Amino acid sequence: MTGIKTTGEKKMMLFSGRAHPELAKEVAHELGVGLVPTKAHDFANGEIYVRYQESVRGADCFLIQSHTAPINKWIMEQLIMIDALKRASARSISVIIPFYGYARQDKKHRGREPISARLMADLLKTAGADRILSVDLHADQVQGYFDGPVDHLFALPVLTDYIAGRVDRDRLTVVSPDAGRVRVADRWADRLGAPLAIVHKRRDPDVANQVTVHEVVGDVSGRVCVLVDDMIDTGGTICAAADALFSNGAADVIVASTHGVLSGPAADRLKNSKVSEFIFTDSLPTPGELELDKITVLSLAPTIARAVREVFEDGSVTSLFEGNA
Repeated sequence: MTGIKTTGEKKMMLFSGRAHPELAKEVAHELGVGLVPTKAHDFANGEIYVRYQESVRGADCFLIQSHTAPINKWIMEQLIMIDALKRASARSISVIIPFYGYARQDKKHRGREPISARLMADLLKTAGADRILSVDLHADQVQGYFDGPVDHLFALPVLTDYIAGRVDRDRLTVVSPDAGRVRVADRWADRLGAPLAIVHKRRDPDVANQVTVHEVVGDVSGRVCVLVDDMIDTGGTICAAADALFSNGAADVIVASTHGVLSGPAADRLKNSKVSEFIFTDSLPTPGELELDKITVLSLAPTIARAVREVFEDGSVTSLFEGNA
């Protein structure tokens, strides 16, 4: 006989960075496991130190870290954590990124620009990641940038189920804030059985986050409009789109977005907007200054936990969303 046979069972371990520990704890609760104790701190010059306080040898490791502000710090921490798992002889390393940083830089719009979403994928692979799980990527092609399996999860069922329980579907119109989000809005319209409208806009290529809304395509007069997008950053696009809908006779406007980035002037824009409710998932932590009555945050923990279990048990992640996305 040559070689040695083992009869050991597979072992799953769940890890969390420091960016959004609340979501990681919820995912751990859904899975019925504890987060692996991890020692992490910053040196005086900003360098990050990480050490796991349990052996990870031979384990299928799932590391959750969302790319929130300060985004570059948390990306670097995630890369260091992946490297630590690789060097500690983890059997496999699956990286859970509820919000994938730099996903908006998915192609070159003009000369001498980077494709930073591809760079992110290369960094994760080089660090030692075997698989990526992410939620509502800004561009579908980002899946192809990573040389390995990518499980693209969708918040659509969570968000649409909430909307369906809040609004009379006969009065509902799904609205895309720009032409680029029409495909996403169309999925919403199909799931909710509602008509679709589009806000036509133009963005100034030389001024970041500068948007001019031109016209609304579709009937929104007297309707409850649900503006849908994958992320809201400064809030300029979505608030301008909402103003355009009200100017065209909309009875009410609700905004639904997977990722509430909510940076810069977003707090003031959301507070002062006539939008009756902003609905986000907890893919990112909501800034403290935005704890408003009209902001609703829905949990992604059950969705992420089910996907993790399917991956660990060699099941089908796609089966979680068939017919929904």
